Amino acid sequence: MMIACKIHDRNAFLTGYSKAVAPLVAKMGGEYILLAPGAQLLEGTLQGYSSVAMSKWPDKATALAFWESPEYAQAKKLRAGIADCEVILVEAP
Repeated sequence: MMIACKIHDRNAFLTGYSKAVAPLVAKMGGEYILLAPGAQLLEGTLQGYSSVAMSKWPDKATALAFWESPEYAQAKKLRAGIADCEVILVEAP
């Protein structure tokens, strides 16, 4: 899963959303392989989306189970209004 975020309130994002989601990702079989602020846009329309994360999952079904879970739905509410995110699920061949 690839995530690019434009974070409006970094402190609220880190102490609320990130703190709630990180253990949930691990619990549901995922693993963060990249968490990085300060990305530089070289091409495209994601200007300001400078925080990037990548997570690895055993398979697409597991990633979707996380994304569609009631637990994540609750955690996702913690980023409402403090970050705009673009999320892409990619299944490696």
